[in-house]
Amino acid sequence: MRRISKLTRVAVGVASLGLVATACGGTSSDSGDSDSSERGVAIAYDVGGKGDQSFNDAAYAGLTKAKDEFGYKTADIEPTEGETDADKEQRLASLAKQGYNPVIGVGFAYGPALKAAAAKYPDTTFGIVDSVVEAKNVASLVFAEEQASYLAGVAAAKATKSDVVGFVGGVDIPLIHKFEAGYKQGVEDTKPGVQVLSQYLTQTAEEGGFASPDKGKAAAEGQIEKKADVLYAAAGLSGQGVIEAAAKAKVWAIGVDSDQYKQAPLAPYKNYILTSALKDVGGAVYSLSKSVQDGKPLNGTQTFDLKVNGVGLSESNPEFAKVAGLKEAVDKAKEGINDGSITVKTE
Repeated sequence: MRRISKLTRVAVGVASLGLVATACGGTSSDSGDSDSSERGVAIAYDVGGKGDQSFNDAAYAGLTKAKDEFGYKTADIEPTEGETDADKEQRLASLAKQGYNPVIGVGFAYGPALKAAAAKYPDTTFGIVDSVVEAKNVASLVFAEEQASYLAGVAAAKATKSDVVGFVGGVDIPLIHKFEAGYKQGVEDTKPGVQVLSQYLTQTAEEGGFASPDKGKAAAEGQIEKKADVLYAAAGLSGQGVIEAAAKAKVWAIGVDSDQYKQAPLAPYKNYILTSALKDVGGAVYSLSKSVQDGKPLNGTQTFDLKVNGVGLSESNPEFAKVAGLKEAVDKAKEGINDGSITVKTE
């Protein structure tokens, strides 16, 4: 039976760190020598890689904080197009062999590969984001995405004037269904009768649902044509296209995972990013790194939810406070989720 725990507030705040916005291929590492005793956390990115201003960049922020605090060497590796589970396993195993600890797969797609690599390197702590892998030396870092998305739905319901809002999911999978379910429930609970238009970009990640801004832009344009005036995307890099389309049409966008209002590459569109549903992937990466550094490595399922600020809603855009009743409604929803009077759906 796996151990389930709620992480403490040590994870909080990493997502607000400045994120590096440059997308690149290959490996970024400062491990210039062979002394593995000085090596710490290594992360292997999900589809979209560094520079997505969202999921992967949040993980990089956690790696950066751990590196700065503990002074050890780190590595971060980009995915390759069309890669197999065997490719992912080789990448993770190579990092463990080089002495990095912990080694973290960023994204559910690393599940089979990480399980295999962890079995080969039992003395290395592995982490996986957004999936559960049951092994003694693995920490499964999972989030209550539906709770943050509920808050995004509250915001959309308060901000809409057309009573039509949109949801764009990157890939039609259970993880993204959690985002959609929470969002729809937040909208309905706040303003019954508002129509939610939903669209998924692809059926599989291999088709580019998380890595194609052009697909996101086209989907957003279609929803805007149907009078949607608030658009929420849970689509990784593809979400940038949704934000661009929203800004062009002068309607609201809601970002995801990181506070996208603060992302430099999205600065031309920031005035139209009302808020972002936050997911503290960086906090999870840092927390696991700290546990290894402290000699008490986490394992089992580690759950980041609203109570520990593992998820939340940003208020960086000054316009957030200007939408009538928005902050009060969000604060009330947070209280309800935390005290159990609101149970957020995951499907």
